[in-house]
Amino acid sequence: MMTDDRHDSFRCRSGFSSPQDAGPTRPDRTAPLRTPLCDFLGCEVPILLAGMGGVARWELAAAVARAGGYPTLGMVREAPDLIEAEVTALRRATDRPFAVNLIPAATDPDLLRAQIDRCLALGVGAFSFFWDIVPDAVARVKAAGCLVLHQVGTLQAARDAEAAGADVLIAQGVEAGGHVHGRLGAFALAADLLRATHLPVVVSGGIADGRGLAAALAMGAAGVQCGTVFLATEEAFAHDFHKARVVEAGAEDTILTDVFVLNWPKGAAVRVIANSVTAALDGRFLGHDPQDLPREAIAWDEGVARLRYSTDSPLRTTTGDLEAMALYSGQGAGGIRDITPAGERLRAIAAEAAELLTHRASGHATQGDRA
Repeated sequence: MMTDDRHDSFRCRSGFSSPQDAGPTRPDRTAPLRTPLCDFLGCEVPILLAGMGGVARWELAAAVARAGGYPTLGMVREAPDLIEAEVTALRRATDRPFAVNLIPAATDPDLLRAQIDRCLALGVGAFSFFWDIVPDAVARVKAAGCLVLHQVGTLQAARDAEAAGADVLIAQGVEAGGHVHGRLGAFALAADLLRATHLPVVVSGGIADGRGLAAALAMGAAGVQCGTVFLATEEAFAHDFHKARVVEAGAEDTILTDVFVLNWPKGAAVRVIANSVTAALDGRFLGHDPQDLPREAIAWDEGVARLRYSTDSPLRTTTGDLEAMALYSGQGAGGIRDITPAGERLRAIAAEAAELLTHRASGHATQGDRA
């Protein structure tokens, strides 16, 4: 675990820039965005790709990395051989750093052990964990010299993650798409974490443009993590049907429900675009127990059945009743109006945030001169 002095170095301010960014002949337009987290993770702008299971494969991760962001491969409950294939493909596409996302609390212990074994054998240098904190998993990868980013939904979870040895805390708000652990808004939770910890805090949930990134940096956060904005990109492994639904949706079209719960603990909430399944239930939280739900195949992935009420979302390889599957989306969907290359979207977010922060800094300077 890092010392307090090292923790303090991550208390980020939007005006931070490193010496190599300086230079009169080649000004860095993203300099207002550079925080110490960029140097720590090895990225150019503090925009992290969320480790969306099934969706954040090597193609999307590589596009985010090449555009200057920090990518996470979404390898939740995936077989070690697939993890190796994805890591290998990502490394062929870029030499930029990356993390692998695993969810210890929602993975069979034997599979988790095999996943971590394979990642360590491949020399993976960073892990992104989520849901309940599993100290043994954190300790194991830390002992191997790896970085740990832990996504949390409550202040207590953040304290537990820090005590376990996490290096970075990702404050996930209730606005986020996919599995949602807490019930606070992203910025409210991030504010709590910034007051309670010296670790770098990343804001996640509902961020779809540069305004969200600028707001996060202005409050002292280290950066942002985005999922939905990168799901609706050309490189995402999501099915085109899912991408189109995100583009069509607004914030009010998403719903927090516990019906898509097969493969997860009872009551695990997800934010999805409302569909025929959620409409038929006439309720958001009904205490669904995975043991009580029927096992009915409604779709297939290369011969593997996808069940009604499961947490599986439609991927490029999925066929069947896609509308009835979990169509994950955060409340930032209202700001997504097309499907673009991931690098183009990331650069647009960064450019807008840099402009906002530059204008803010210029305005403060002008006021100071007048005073």
